[in-house]
Amino acid sequence: MAEENILSVQDIRKSFRHVQALRGVSLAARQVKITAIVGDNGSGKSTLIKIISGNLRPDAGQICIEGRAYSSLTIRQAMDCGLRTVYQDLSLDNFKNSIENIFLGAEITKGPFLDRQAMEEQARQLLAEIRVDIPDIHEPVRNLSGGQRQGVAIARALRRPGKLLLLDEPTAAMGIQESHSTIQMLERLREKGMTLLIVSHNLHQVFDMADYIYVLRAGQCMGSVATKDSSPEALQAMILQAENRKEAGL
Repeated sequence: MAEENILSVQDIRKSFRHVQALRGVSLAARQVKITAIVGDNGSGKSTLIKIISGNLRPDAGQICIEGRAYSSLTIRQAMDCGLRTVYQDLSLDNFKNSIENIFLGAEITKGPFLDRQAMEEQARQLLAEIRVDIPDIHEPVRNLSGGQRQGVAIARALRRPGKLLLLDEPTAAMGIQESHSTIQMLERLREKGMTLLIVSHNLHQVFDMADYIYVLRAGQCMGSVATKDSSPEALQAMILQAENRKEAGL
């Protein structure tokens, strides 16, 4: 049976004044798979994620979610479609604890007061579901490791159940062990039925976890592969061939 696309984008274009950030990008995220978008800084990866999540409006192109087409999305539309996003900066309040960050802007109340017990119980459940170990969830998140902070941000994103999780550089600035733990967490989410779309600059790392990889360069998709049928070296060779053909005008 053919795999279904939960998300596809066709010919997405975006310019910022004289800078063309995206020049007709098309790609798809398949149901319950991990799809990675890799590329150097300035390749358009983060711009594309912001368009998909509703933070930016494309100049042209189409976004299709579970068969329904949109010329652009608002943040509310993206959320209602089941898209959840964790950006590279994580948007955590370093002076608040894990519970407060998970419910930031969506606190549970009982009458005029915060229902701290309900929030703590739900926070513990969310963290347990993605297997993030934080010994003291009352400690400010500024004292947590990179992997723990990423876990808090993902738990917040999944506070409302979603279908597709978008992550911008989820292992940025992490050491080898922290990166490995974060990759394992993402693989467990996929095993639970979540579809993931991951942005990264690390081609070799995403080969260890992604099912499909798209390569962006200068706002264009230079190639894509199913990781089970390829290797980082084969993909790099394919990209080089595509660039040579482009330079030759073929």
